[in-house]
Amino acid sequence: MKSPKILLFDIETSPNLAWVWGKYEQNVIEYDREWFVLCWSAKWLGSSKLLSSKLNDFKLYKKDKYNDYEVVKSLWKLFDEADIVIAHNGDKFDIKKTNARFLFHNLLPPQPFKSIDTLKIAKKYFKFNSNKLDDLGKHLNLGRKMKHQGFDTWLGCITGDKKHWNQMIRYNKQDVRLLEEVYNKFLPYIQGHPNLGLYARESYACPNCGSTKLQCRGFSHTKTNVFQRTHCQDCGAWSQFRKCEKKFKSDIKN
Repeated sequence: MKSPKILLFDIETSPNLAWVWGKYEQNVIEYDREWFVLCWSAKWLGSSKLLSSKLNDFKLYKKDKYNDYEVVKSLWKLFDEADIVIAHNGDKFDIKKTNARFLFHNLLPPQPFKSIDTLKIAKKYFKFNSNKLDDLGKHLNLGRKMKHQGFDTWLGCITGDKKHWNQMIRYNKQDVRLLEEVYNKFLPYIQGHPNLGLYARESYACPNCGSTKLQCRGFSHTKTNVFQRTHCQDCGAWSQFRKCEKKFKSDIKN
């Protein structure tokens, strides 16, 4: 049974370097250097192996400390393998930022994939005091983001300090670990999740996790149809058979 390749990922970017007249709410006069990708971390769902890449991993770094081509290209290769991509605030930030660098470096789009944004899920199905990844991890007893030295960590990477680079990649990897924990916690609540049963060519499978351990429990009703309802014994998600049990016609219209 073929399983879809599900990629969890997170990127860290540099700040912009620009000319401004003041400190607060400024219009940029001119950019001296626009943002670029410092590093990324990722893992395939269910795998224990963490993947990562940062600027100073490549020989190009010695020639140009701000050229993220090799880092971006290595992430492109993962995207090109993925069926589904998961990130926290990925639809608004990580995926769009990554696409911007793909385009900048003249890389063609990777193969099409579905995206799952855990920030959108948190906002849609729950009412937490905070939807930040660190706060979700703390509140749900799943773990925390790694502490760092604030902007000094980013500045240290830009200036080439190895200590800060090592701290940055550890911070980045922990984000991905925590992302997976939060995603798995949310999983049974996600309606409209990409149907993993379709990837496996399995009609009797949980659409959220792909498990075939389904228990028939009651029926769901529309105005004209009745469907067998199922409950996944692995992830806990509810679903229903696509084939209706009964079909009714009525002369009464609302």
